Amino acid sequence: MDVVVRVDEKGRVVIPKSVREAVGLREKQLVRIEVVDGKIVLEPLRDIADEYYGIVRVREWPRDLDEFVNEVLREWWRRST
Repeated sequence: MDVVVRVDEKGRVVIPKSVREAVGLREKQLVRIEVVDGKIVLEPLRDIADEYYGIVRVREWPRDLDEFVNEVLREWWRRST
């Protein structure tokens, strides 16, 4: 995919919708910017919550969220080892 865009007076560029869709970039998502061999590389960063969304089903909201998270991690560790 080859797209040409203009840099505005504040150094901003608009990433066309077709490019955003091609890489799965969403509004307000973080992007890593690197300079590699004189080129600007943008890499969409994935939210860690997206990776683990739906991994645990909760029947009712726990009273102590910290203890709940600790128990979930202990259970995950037992299953993964």
